[in-house]
Amino acid sequence: MNTTIRIKLSIMMFLEFFIWGAWFVTLGTYLLRNLNATGTQVGVAFLTQSIGAIVAPFIIGLIADRFFSAQKILGVLHLAGAALLWHASTAPDFSSFYPNILTYMILYMPTLALVNSIAFRQMQNPQKEFATIRVLGTLGWIVAGLTIGWLNWEQSGSLQSTFLMAAGASALLGLFSFTLPATPLLKPGRPAPWATCWASTPLGC
Repeated sequence: MNTTIRIKLSIMMFLEFFIWGAWFVTLGTYLLRNLNATGTQVGVAFLTQSIGAIVAPFIIGLIADRFFSAQKILGVLHLAGAALLWHASTAPDFSSFYPNILTYMILYMPTLALVNSIAFRQMQNPQKEFATIRVLGTLGWIVAGLTIGWLNWEQSGSLQSTFLMAAGASALLGLFSFTLPATPLLKPGRPAPWATCWASTPLGC
């Protein structure tokens, strides 16, 4: 794997988890303070992650790597996700907010497998090369949290901005995805390289 591909994959991983970390950690606070949601509604909002994770393997298994290149699907999903996150930031109440975030998580969770698929397919020795790429995802999550703290959005009641920041990052990754290395389609019947990893620990791959 050459340096250019390594840098592109690292940026991809960084943005992938920056997007998630930008709004998900402070979601409960946002719902309680800004939308006057109940505790049950907050729990239902967090449940969208699980719903998305359940649906994701069906979307990826039936579409990605078999009919369309993974990087193109990744781009489309993140561009759609950017629109949904922006629209969620404008919701005046929970009933308007929930459909946006549910649809977003159904689209976002498959991208966790897609970024792994793209990365694995570019590596000659994934056991040695993947960790140095994947760690940028963890860094992205951390940077998102530090950014929210540095800008003082939680204390100032400006958590709506977290969705706008995530939407911007999602749009950026959506466009950037089309510049990623081409990921050849899998032959029918051939398992995807991320399949075992996704089945065991979808968030830890």
